[in-house]
Amino acid sequence: MTLRTRLISDLIFPIQERLKQHTTLRVRREMEASQYWPLERLEALRVERLRGLLAHAAQHVPYYRTLFDRLGFKPDSVTGISDLQRLSFLTKVEIRAHTEAMKSDTAQGLARFNTGGSSGEPLVFFIGKERVSHDVAAKWRATRWWGVDIGDPEIVLWGSPIELTSQDRVRHWRDALMRTRLLPAFEMSAERVAGFIDEIRRTRPAMLFGYPSAFAHIARHAEAHRIRMDNLGIRVAFVTSERLYDHQRELIERIFNCPVANGYGGRDAGFIAHQCPSGGMHLTHEDVIVEIVDAQGRVLPHGESGEIVVTHLATRDFPFIRYRTGDIAALDDQPCACGRTLPLLKELQGRSTDFLVAHDGTVMHGLSLIYIVRDLAGVKQFKIVQESLERTDILLVTDERFDQANLVQIERGAKARLGQTVTVNVQLVNEIAPERSGKYRYVVSKVAT
Repeated sequence: MTLRTRLISDLIFPIQERLKQHTTLRVRREMEASQYWPLERLEALRVERLRGLLAHAAQHVPYYRTLFDRLGFKPDSVTGISDLQRLSFLTKVEIRAHTEAMKSDTAQGLARFNTGGSSGEPLVFFIGKERVSHDVAAKWRATRWWGVDIGDPEIVLWGSPIELTSQDRVRHWRDALMRTRLLPAFEMSAERVAGFIDEIRRTRPAMLFGYPSAFAHIARHAEAHRIRMDNLGIRVAFVTSERLYDHQRELIERIFNCPVANGYGGRDAGFIAHQCPSGGMHLTHEDVIVEIVDAQGRVLPHGESGEIVVTHLATRDFPFIRYRTGDIAALDDQPCACGRTLPLLKELQGRSTDFLVAHDGTVMHGLSLIYIVRDLAGVKQFKIVQESLERTDILLVTDERFDQANLVQIERGAKARLGQTVTVNVQLVNEIAPERSGKYRYVVSKVAT
């Protein structure tokens, strides 16, 4: 670790977090100790924290106070994680229907977030400072597993407007101080990708962070144009937000000459798991209770694949208790060679977001169209299907809150990105069926990139 990195990691970043009233540094230090605890001790910590979360929800969160009363559920009766099974699941439908009632009456300074959700089902929710502190600490811990730290030069390739619209002067100087360079993943034209490659070569980052599909696209461009990216000293590429395919891992590792560290989680469910250098996808076990359930909602034993259900223990301000993610995976009961006792996630089949191709050949991330529709009032589900360069269908399932004038807005927004000559069919449908595999995809492009 260089002196500058140590200064940022040990002094400047902790000061920033304290100014934000976050407890990130303390939580990270606690996590770095607990990751080696015996499982029995970890389990005792989780049960204690679970009782605390449930007791707070019963007293301060209207939605859970009503739910617990209806079920006759008493938080002080909880003696183990399995007692969670006495509660019903939390779904996106429930959150949308009871958003205000899910806020704790003690919450202050809640931040509003949204996500596309399964099959493009918009979801608006809120996160408090406790949750932010724990999520940042969990990511920070995992970053340090790979011999890099906050303050090492970093390239972030991302597409969320939460990040990309906050590039004001304060954010610009903060990123410069932290040595983080944010690149927009929306547009992946040949010209833009060439600029990204130049920026990465100039920066010579210690780490990359972003979508696996985006880094694989950059790697393909660099390889096709015989641009070396393997001599920059990049130590690790952290990828998240999409399913990581084997061919993407191989390509990124070969072109950038660094290992790929897969991460799994989301804005809604939190930082759930991260890969260590020994290959294990370790759960953030101190913060997140993961259940794997079948189609009937029954909890499955380790080794069997099913839907991931999450209870995040640092969400008192807006509790996520038995939250159905829609993702498929299995739990592994084998220990990891790294020596950490944090249990493992395996056979992760997370959703992936395809690229779209504009009429002029510009390749862009699917999120460039997702953000046009996902947060519109009254949109319950959506799916974007690019049939060809000349035609894209946008399917919408809506309710009475949907304004028909938005149909024109959606079409205009899509044409602005895909090309004015492209036929954009915005269709209102009664339902959106899953793929043959049973999984939902909210962007499907039939155009080769």
